[in-house]
Amino acid sequence: MESTLGLEIIEVVEQAAIASARLMGKGDKNTADQVAVEAMRERMNKIHMRGRIVIGEGERDEAPMLYIGEEVGICSDPHAKAFCNPDELIEIDIAVDPCEGTNLVAYGQPGSMAVLAISEKGGLFNAPDFYMKKLAAPPAAKGHIDINKSATENLKILSECLNRSIDELVVVVMKRDRHNDLIKEIRQAGARVQLISDGDVGAALNCAFSGTNIHALMGIGAAPEGVISAAALRAMGGHFQGQLIYDPAIVVTKEWADKTKEENLERLQEMGIKDPDKVYDTHELASGETVLFAGCGITTGNLLKGVRFFHGGYRTETLVISTQSKTARFVDTVHMVDQPKVVQLK
Repeated sequence: MESTLGLEIIEVVEQAAIASARLMGKGDKNTADQVAVEAMRERMNKIHMRGRIVIGEGERDEAPMLYIGEEVGICSDPHAKAFCNPDELIEIDIAVDPCEGTNLVAYGQPGSMAVLAISEKGGLFNAPDFYMKKLAAPPAAKGHIDINKSATENLKILSECLNRSIDELVVVVMKRDRHNDLIKEIRQAGARVQLISDGDVGAALNCAFSGTNIHALMGIGAAPEGVISAAALRAMGGHFQGQLIYDPAIVVTKEWADKTKEENLERLQEMGIKDPDKVYDTHELASGETVLFAGCGITTGNLLKGVRFFHGGYRTETLVISTQSKTARFVDTVHMVDQPKVVQLK
């Protein structure tokens, strides 16, 4: 799968990032997201595969987004459909977030990315568009910390695993009212808190790399992004656990204004999730034999530089992680659209 689709998925996230980066700082998060979706879909529909979106941006059949259940690949291209033989194509499941951190793009803030994860059919958890309680940490803490423990307990364990004092630890938490008690507990335990407005896939990724000065991600975020994070951290050997949140009282947000706990539980049953309180680890959220993750920086963050435009082209930086080759590759690409007058090296 890696040799067949590796370069293709790099180009998918690159095109989404480039499209979105053109809207950087313009205050229009919806358009920044929309153009990333369109660019991602257009490039995926040129790939010789039978792809199915299992993690997307919605569940409506006619949604103007990459929705859950949407089929992508060469057979979905109206210009190529007549010549397409589905039986000859590899079947894969795909999790996408074309613009992870739409607010970050809109307001020119660091850390937004175009991200996706792929695996063979059935290899990625088919999560609904719910919320998820998350815990991410470096490989040294894998299997030692636990999402069912308190933040204080986990910080003590993390301190031992990383051979650092608690006051040297940095925990990323999304700045939301629902996290006020969590933030207070982390600070009282002695650790430092880095608050982010959006983009917890990037925060989870940072946990897997030494030198980022981020040692854990805690709190509640979107479930689709949780599956993408789990795919990346599984390949990196990092720790990730997720637990679906189905009670709107826990996550007070306008997105769930018309939902009830009972309706959400019914939706989980429809999707075959029998235990709504189950805690999932990386191998359950990304269970495939081969899992690939790709993320391209839109705005510059800890791990990846954002898209840089120059006269005649642009430059991107992409991270590709594979369970197959056990590699994490940083791909620096110069895209020459016209004859460039200058190709900037740094």
